[in-house]
Amino acid sequence: MLSKKTKYGLKALTYMAKKESKSPVLISEIAEQENISKKFLEIILLQLKNSGFLGSKKGKGGGYYLIRDPEKITVASLIRVLEGPIAMLPCVSLNFYEKCDDCKNEEACSLSRLMIEVRDSTLKVLENKTLADLTRSTLTT
Repeated sequence: MLSKKTKYGLKALTYMAKKESKSPVLISEIAEQENISKKFLEIILLQLKNSGFLGSKKGKGGGYYLIRDPEKITVASLIRVLEGPIAMLPCVSLNFYEKCDDCKNEEACSLSRLMIEVRDSTLKVLENKTLADLTRSTLTT
């Protein structure tokens, strides 16, 4: 299940990507339009800025703006930044691998094999969907 942080981050970025003008957007505007707590949104947008997805401008006409093309931002990359691993178990994560403490033999673990299948299916969708796709009214697989 996605955390509220990730859900709100995806909603905020989708809102920015939908804007005709690529000028900075105020946090208060995004918060109001997407029904997100302004304080919580500030934390999320700062994390996205520090991860290289957003830029910011201070003062009049300031706010946050996308610094990457929405067509080049995968949903998987956003989830990894906001949520962490996509895999449901650390032993099957491609980017955040950790051995499970209770596992004697990963290769023989049927749960691990199942979770690899789940990870691969999930990644197939998330790596092939972009922020630009989220701006469209319907998604197709």
